Amino acid sequence: MKKNRYLLCLLLCGFMLYFAVPRLSVFAEGLQGTFTLAWLSFALIVIAGNLTGMLYSPKQAGKKQQPVRLKKKSRSFY
Repeated sequence: MKKNRYLLCLLLCGFMLYFAVPRLSVFAEGLQGTFTLAWLSFALIVIAGNLTGMLYSPKQAGKKQQPVRLKKKSRSFY
């Protein structure tokens, strides 16, 4: 289920980049250039985070997780 969310976020980020990159000017001076670099760096962080989530998530291929057994502490009154 999470992989679908990661894929959706990657597609949305790619869609936004498709429309934004032609309008952004990396070599502009002042606030416009700073905004462009900040926007592109945030987009890169989003892509990297979603790819990391997709690639390094644990696989649930038919394996059920075993319940965690809690150890009961024994008390000694010596």
